[in-house]
Amino acid sequence: MDTTRVLPAPTGAWAVDRPGPVDGPGPGPLVWEQRHPEAPGPHEILVEVEACGVCRTDLHLAEGDLPPRKERCTPGHEAVGRVRATGPGVEGFAVGDRAGVAWLAGTCGTCAYCRSGRENLCPGSRYTGWDRHGGYAARLTADARFAYHLPEDRPAEELAPLLCAGIIGYRALERAEVPRGGLLGIYGFGASAHLTAQIALARGARVAVFTRAPAARALALDLGAEFAGDSFDPAPEPLAAAILFAPAGELVPVGLAALDRGGTLAVAGIHLTGIPALDYRRHLFQERTLRSVTANTRADGAAFLTEAAAVRPVVRVTRYPLRQADTALADLAADRVTGVAVLVA
Repeated sequence: MDTTRVLPAPTGAWAVDRPGPVDGPGPGPLVWEQRHPEAPGPHEILVEVEACGVCRTDLHLAEGDLPPRKERCTPGHEAVGRVRATGPGVEGFAVGDRAGVAWLAGTCGTCAYCRSGRENLCPGSRYTGWDRHGGYAARLTADARFAYHLPEDRPAEELAPLLCAGIIGYRALERAEVPRGGLLGIYGFGASAHLTAQIALARGARVAVFTRAPAARALALDLGAEFAGDSFDPAPEPLAAAILFAPAGELVPVGLAALDRGGTLAVAGIHLTGIPALDYRRHLFQERTLRSVTANTRADGAAFLTEAAAVRPVVRVTRYPLRQADTALADLAADRVTGVAVLVA
């Protein structure tokens, strides 16, 4: 059947109406509306969403930290669901398959970055929940070439966080270059960090966590961290590497100062508050490195999902019905979520 000629029935979806504080007075930035999902075009699949993770990037988009790029866009880029229709030219997916729709939604495929295996840096890259409608909805369409096949042996709400929290954490871990046996410092301990810590431990690294939330510190120790302190506490020993997950620029000097000689601090967020002035000898001398992390490649996603299938990290999930996405974002903003928030159909 030529699914491009079939208009899907209207379904519910959240949209960013007016970006602003999710916990401010009056109506929040998200509104619930009925919408016809976009029929799948060439290379696209129509996915019925089973679960969608709630990412801090969604919060940045809702509150206006990141400027909107699509009018009344539906957030959500950790969507797990079933393929209900396919457009022309789709390969590798059939109706009924379980699919994962992640942050990276498309690239030009022809620029120097795409041709050299660095498609995450493509100037024409597009993103789910920012450039095209995302998973805070009953259904969404996605480019099948950027979607992932997902296993059947785990609940959808445990798979959803792997699609961004897991993949971005994996790339940050790769960028941090922590050696086996080295102490990895993790600043902030939310969705991405609690997955990344488990991958690092499985690789033979040691983990120290720095976070302001007592419940997150308890979770870190429960998952195998050997130290858990406040964000500004001194490290128990010089860090071989560090990852900053908290969107707090004031922690950049803290993380750099805690590094051992030759160590790397990888900043994993898409948004960061202002970074205070750095002192060269204290923060960067002796070949300490500060690196950013920009999105991911599809190869990153495939490699992480393969590693996660072997490690099977514990995914600490707080579930919310789809109709409570606004509540989930408010809880995330107020640090009331331990682990990861997930919307379930």
